[in-house]
Amino acid sequence: MLRRFWLWIFAVACLLVMLAPVARPQSSAKKKISSQSDLPRFTYSLTGSASDLVQADSSTFNAFIAKVRADLDSIFRDYDIEDKATRRSLLSARLNLQQAAGENQPALETLASLLKLSEKPIDSLDKRIVTKPELQAAIETNSAGGPAFEQAYRKYSREAWDALPLDVAWDTARNVIAGSTRFNSASVIGRVKANFDPAVKMSGVLDNRQAWGLIGIRNALLIQLPLEGAELEIIRQYIAAHQAQQTDIWEAREVTFAADEKLTPVLVAIWDSGVDVSLFPDQLFSDPHPTASGNHGLAFDGAGDPSTSWLLPLTEAQQRQYPESLAEEKGMQDLRDGIDSPEARAVQKRTGTMTSDQFRERDRLETTFDNYEHGTHVAGIAARGNPAVRLVVARFHSEVMQLPFQPTPEWARHMAADFQQISDYFRTRNVRVVNISWKYDAEEFEAWLSNTGGGADPVERKRRAAEVFGIWYDAVESAIRSAPNTLFVCGAGNDNRNAGFARDVPASLRLPNLISVGAVNRRGKETDFSNYGATVAVHANGYEVESYVPGGSRMKKFGTSMASPNVANLAAKLLALDPSLTPVQVIDLIKKGATASDDGRLHLIDAKASVALLKTSK
Repeated sequence: MLRRFWLWIFAVACLLVMLAPVARPQSSAKKKISSQSDLPRFTYSLTGSASDLVQADSSTFNAFIAKVRADLDSIFRDYDIEDKATRRSLLSARLNLQQAAGENQPALETLASLLKLSEKPIDSLDKRIVTKPELQAAIETNSAGGPAFEQAYRKYSREAWDALPLDVAWDTARNVIAGSTRFNSASVIGRVKANFDPAVKMSGVLDNRQAWGLIGIRNALLIQLPLEGAELEIIRQYIAAHQAQQTDIWEAREVTFAADEKLTPVLVAIWDSGVDVSLFPDQLFSDPHPTASGNHGLAFDGAGDPSTSWLLPLTEAQQRQYPESLAEEKGMQDLRDGIDSPEARAVQKRTGTMTSDQFRERDRLETTFDNYEHGTHVAGIAARGNPAVRLVVARFHSEVMQLPFQPTPEWARHMAADFQQISDYFRTRNVRVVNISWKYDAEEFEAWLSNTGGGADPVERKRRAAEVFGIWYDAVESAIRSAPNTLFVCGAGNDNRNAGFARDVPASLRLPNLISVGAVNRRGKETDFSNYGATVAVHANGYEVESYVPGGSRMKKFGTSMASPNVANLAAKLLALDPSLTPVQVIDLIKKGATASDDGRLHLIDAKASVALLKTSK
């Protein structure tokens, strides 16, 4: 579940769809879909690259659209899907197809159906503030470009932004402003080269999810990019009008322990991509019985073999490039915050001169650095304000989709053995809290197969992925069950969907020693990316959460990856005060201390309230 800030912004700017099928049925003959794995898969053979196709002439691209449309229509026709997020995804794909074909009025009708399925105020926000004004302007002027079209777009875009509550629009406005520095034709094509071309090169095909995304990117190139200047002008006006109206609810809820308080040391494991242990000298577990990895926990490489590195190893070239990546990350944050810093100016200058191939390589490099930083950032959040924490490292290659080989049952069984070894370590060392800021589902294993040459036959790819994922799913569940005195805290995921429908693991599991966490922003409002569902018990700040990255710099990141360790942090503080608590009792204190939103959908943790409940219960 690693996602870098700019990639999310890029997705907003390019209107990349959340990809999965489907529509509301009328006939009892339609196949009932109860989980993501029941959905059909399609593939599309390409003779060239995806990056060539997205830039192709209209005749070539329209032939591709026709094939995709036929399969999309068959899903609407043949399947009955109750899950709203899945239906939104399908309607988003249809909307992109219609807009690409110039079918503006039908597209506007599809958009209306899409918005009726919203489950959050922020759902389909990009469609409301960008796509809808584009369609309205096209219908009014009977054109898709030119001065009259842009003038009409400005009118409808301003109306769309003005109609949005501040709680809904503020974060998106700042993010689009920052992301605009990386929204140009070279960056768009570079993203396709990095994320679509490898699958075509290895398997010769795009799957239906990739095909839908490529059509959205085509719209970004032809329709949205020419309107960027108008859009940014309107958003800057919106930001200026609301600059002073921001609140942050989390500082008032925070609990910070002093070093001289009577606390019991608590072992907190970070089951993740690795931790820069040099940053936590006073909060690091030192095992009197070291493992093959060392005396701070366990570490495994991508193949599942033991490692002596607590961090994801970087090549010499990557080590030289990492400081530049940190400066760029800071520059992006400064752009979000409206700070005219040297780093922000450097980002703007550099991205304006980069080629698509340079963007492709940077995309790949940033994925590596995101994985490299992830566990350390999580550890800093979990340990914040608690001198009783003793960090334990449980490292594996948590971004498995970046591994260069195809997933096999043998590899999955090897990883299952590693996970059981990790679980036994937690149990035998009395690790009380484990943070898991990652999740996987069967479709991600399908994408992994496609990117490594196993995706040409969609039926066989689905079968192989289901077999490997089944082993993985059981391994994660068994690892959690096997350490019953340990509380596992996991992020719900960043796909804006029901974790149960997708069978995300571990977020969809129902176990007495597991709690799943959704993400809200600094104002306590649900983010557009956070997964949800019956297994998501509480919510914590997962937006612009500051913590350490390797080397000691502090950076702000977002995602349920950041929300989860905020709950792990609270759990560790409760156990530092009362080590006799069981996982069930800790979960109960966290839930009872949380405050519910008016609609009951969100349950925002409150560390002060939970600690107060513990103290009054004694």
